[in-house]
Amino acid sequence: MREQRLGDGLTVSAVGLGCMGFSQGYGEADDAESTAAIRAAVEAGITLFDTAMSYGRGHNEELVGRALAGTEVAIASKFGIVRTESGVGLDGRPEHVAGYCEASLARLGREVIDVYYLHRIDPQVPVAETVGAMAELVAAGKVRHLGISEATPQQLREAVAVHPIAAVQFEWSMLWREPERDIVPVARELGVGLVAYSPLGRGLLTATLDSSTVATSDFRRNDPRFQGEHLDENLAQVAALRELAARLDISAGQLALAWLLAQGRDVVPIPGSRRAARILENAAAAAIELGAEDLAELDKLVPAEGWSGDRTSFAVPSTTRGGS
Repeated sequence: MREQRLGDGLTVSAVGLGCMGFSQGYGEADDAESTAAIRAAVEAGITLFDTAMSYGRGHNEELVGRALAGTEVAIASKFGIVRTESGVGLDGRPEHVAGYCEASLARLGREVIDVYYLHRIDPQVPVAETVGAMAELVAAGKVRHLGISEATPQQLREAVAVHPIAAVQFEWSMLWREPERDIVPVARELGVGLVAYSPLGRGLLTATLDSSTVATSDFRRNDPRFQGEHLDENLAQVAALRELAARLDISAGQLALAWLLAQGRDVVPIPGSRRAARILENAAAAAIELGAEDLAELDKLVPAEGWSGDRTSFAVPSTTRGGS
């Protein structure tokens, strides 16, 4: 698989693997099946695996750590979202950062985390203070590269002023193109790589969902893009996407990932799946090169303005279309 370069010297596979679904968000998962899927990803050439301390309250890191034991791949993990019996909160306090990292290292069974993200920015703590504590982890050899997730352009600037940031992570797909208005150009100005989560539009862009199946996931059920007229409009877009993909002899999901990869050599989508076959299909998208004519036809048949509905996501800076 070809590689992409993120920020301050991190080179990874063009397509990574988002691991959240192995522990939460998309129904019941089986650890044995998940382990097999992760190992299939390694065999397919995927070298970036994305987890977080909040996914399954540590279960995800333990699972990923076991499945990747003995491999030479890059593991990214995140801190800052705290799940307790009383609910979900944010914690970016500098005095807690080292402890969160040590706990993640123990669950992963590793001595160093390749990319350590601030998962969400704590509004009670200046981002520079949190990143300052993260920088100490790099100096101590506990972390190789730093990242930040769902930041505003100003917050990203403040983070970079403290320590180099390898990657900024955010939701980005054909279904959700709002980052192109703000965070993408600023990240490129600052030399920060772009890691796109939910690059398949929470599964919609695979063209395997319909109005009766979207409710099977907590991450879709309460999202306006998957409801009523918004869903009808988006399914019409997906139908056009599927037709073009068929003419190119690829799947709709592969076309959506290839479109993202065509946005630049600093873009790494991290689609998630619990099934090995789907992971192999996604990995194969890295070999698809869309030409200028393909991209122009895609823009015509599946226009950016044709997608409908705001998004629902936890503690993110923007949930509405149109930059408002």
